[in-house]
Amino acid sequence: MRLDLMNTYFNLADWIIIFAYLGGIIALGIWFGKDQHTTRDYFLGGKSTSWWIIGLSIVAAETSALTIIGVPGLAFGGNMALLQMIIGYVIARIILAVVMVPHYLKGEIYSPYQLLANTFGGGARQTAGAFFLISETLAAGVRVYVVCIPIQLMLGIGVFPAIVLFVGLSLVYSYIGGVKAVIWTDAVQFGLFLAGGIFTLLYIPHLTDGGWSAVWRQAAAAGKLHWFNPAFSLGAPINIWMGVIGGTVLVMSSHGAEQLIVQRVLACKNVRDGRKALALSAVLIFPLFFVFLLVGAMLWAFYQHHPMAIAIPESRGGMKANDFVYPIFMLTEVPHVLRGFLIVAILSAAMSSVSSALTSLASVATMDFAKKIFGDRSENFYLRFSKYSTVFWGAALLGLAFVSREVKFVFDAAFSLRGLTSGALLGGVLVAVFMRRGKSLPVVTGMIAALLVMLVIEVFPKWGVTQEFWARTVGAEIFWPWYTLIGLVVMLTVTWLTRLAVGDKGSAAPPPQ
Repeated sequence: MRLDLMNTYFNLADWIIIFAYLGGIIALGIWFGKDQHTTRDYFLGGKSTSWWIIGLSIVAAETSALTIIGVPGLAFGGNMALLQMIIGYVIARIILAVVMVPHYLKGEIYSPYQLLANTFGGGARQTAGAFFLISETLAAGVRVYVVCIPIQLMLGIGVFPAIVLFVGLSLVYSYIGGVKAVIWTDAVQFGLFLAGGIFTLLYIPHLTDGGWSAVWRQAAAAGKLHWFNPAFSLGAPINIWMGVIGGTVLVMSSHGAEQLIVQRVLACKNVRDGRKALALSAVLIFPLFFVFLLVGAMLWAFYQHHPMAIAIPESRGGMKANDFVYPIFMLTEVPHVLRGFLIVAILSAAMSSVSSALTSLASVATMDFAKKIFGDRSENFYLRFSKYSTVFWGAALLGLAFVSREVKFVFDAAFSLRGLTSGALLGGVLVAVFMRRGKSLPVVTGMIAALLVMLVIEVFPKWGVTQEFWARTVGAEIFWPWYTLIGLVVMLTVTWLTRLAVGDKGSAAPPPQ
């Protein structure tokens, strides 16, 4: 079916709900914009936001629209094995709340990379900041494109207008309201997409003969509810070792060393609030993924007895065919008005991921780089720079999303890059907190070595020249849950060896700042 006919699945009430949501989000951003007078207001929300709002925002920031439609697609095409990763996601938050939050909130810092400057000097800080800027820009830009593939299906518009729409709208409230607007809109958006998932979970049995028990039995008999795999392996599929070990280290990086999430912790009033915000996100993340995995299993049972009203499009741009199942269900099986609300749930997740990227990129660019370059300027100068930086990163995301339409390699590289740099970033933050004060060279060397090793692990199994060599010497491709742990081990090892080589014994480590 042609995409320009897809909007015939909406009626006036659906469109009113969609436009009311988009207008309401912009209004909320403008409302918070009145409080932006300093970079502290713009990037930390004046440290006046309630911890429970920040906790909701943390979950929303890590949950893109692709997650909301892709997670049901995983269970639809396979099972609920992803739950094993979520166990590690919960463990990591507990560790971070206990160990790392005191270092972030004793004093006032704007990014975790400032800790590297306190211990090793500016070179380590700028290296870590550059790693984050490059990886997050590429990943977020491509994420925008991939998310707009199903959104164009749902709204009946072209992919480029969809890209402009979501980056543009997210940019408006991010530019005006800063991180406070982003945190509050994230909290609202979290409620919307969680409510959408719960509604779907309750609604599918209503459409099926025999109700919930019949759907559950059929999904269980087909293995869709299976989630536990005890066999250890470095390659796919996901197993419990990947979840508990790999998932824990992965989220220690994403939530403890990457500005996208750490910025929200830094916006908390004090250490106690920071810990409570992370604890709340730990409580919420497991049921959130459980709901959407269960939605996928229920969708499989439903479509065993009902034909799809829209043929599943072919896989493209990183979207698997099964990722289209949930959007198709929304468009064709849900009554009007409720259909509009479900589409809003997907749109809210899309906008949350864009706005979170914009504020985190702007804060690192301003506080970790611009202040070093421009020195002692007025607060008004840096506030203006912050807003201009937000616009710049919005344009960068637009450009990368547009390029991703044509070049498949950009998608593959950019989507993998976060895993390629996550171990290096986590290692940098850990040595800044736990090692003795020293020179930048060992830390920078360790981070670069980790990136190079991860590039080999990512590229060699897929590249024609080295594919056969990799299969013969290593075997299966290493699965992404192990990436952060491998990168971390390389980074720490090379840093330690380099310190020995250059005779950098260091001095006593400074207290948390």
